Amino acid sequence: MEIYALVGRRGTGKSHHAPLLAYQYQIDYILDDGLLIKGNQVLAGRSAKRENTRYGAIKRALLQDKDHARQLREKLAELEPPRLLILATSERMAQAIAERLGLPHPHHYIHIEEIASPEEINKARRLRQEENRHVIPLPTFAIKKDFPGYLIDPLRSFFSLPSGEPRDVAVERSIIRPVYSNLGNFYIAEHVVTELVSHIMGQVPGIHRAGRVEIKSQGGKMILNVDVVLSLEQMPPGKNMRQILKEAQQRLKEELEYLTGFYLDEINVTARRIHLNLDERKE
Repeated sequence: MEIYALVGRRGTGKSHHAPLLAYQYQIDYILDDGLLIKGNQVLAGRSAKRENTRYGAIKRALLQDKDHARQLREKLAELEPPRLLILATSERMAQAIAERLGLPHPHHYIHIEEIASPEEINKARRLRQEENRHVIPLPTFAIKKDFPGYLIDPLRSFFSLPSGEPRDVAVERSIIRPVYSNLGNFYIAEHVVTELVSHIMGQVPGIHRAGRVEIKSQGGKMILNVDVVLSLEQMPPGKNMRQILKEAQQRLKEELEYLTGFYLDEINVTARRIHLNLDERKE
């Protein structure tokens, strides 16, 4: 299976452009916000836009529900599509979704800036922020029963194909308003994240404890910086410090995203000290 990923920040028009991109690359199957879509039909999954909270929507889009991920895996195994298009907010998110589906990492990454103009992206972001408009790449008749009370408008557009192709392509989509967007923002206090990090680091062999924990938002990305104290006594045989830090980084990514539902764009783990048990060494 050849995996494509359409990457762009939330609200930049990925779902709006996905059907045309799929047409151009002859991709029949799209995975968008937890839904496996072919043409005018939902084949499997549940949309993140049906969740009651933004927290639930993020977890749903990341396929953190095991039953949800299993249903999609089984459907893909049954269909064996030659190509699949995954919509994601970053390359790492696309990779995480592919892993949860038992698929290889995407072979091709297409960023929204490559297929949409700055004006189109800005307009999409403004409509998301000011009018709470979300697009699903399905015609209205295909989602009415699954989105009672959410539907705003059908949307039909004609896209011009690249030069050399004589005709435009009609694409039908639907505009909806998810419930979670009207319920305010979801926050997790920094001290809670710090305690979670300390707990996770305490389970990694070779790490004595976590030190400073810093959460930063930079350029629209969520970055986690963690300092740790290594323990030579606890270090597993055959593993070096670099391998220990890499395992710590992977554990933080998997467990924090699962526990909080937040997607971390970057995790930096730095060894600042080494702990020595002098009493044991004397013995």
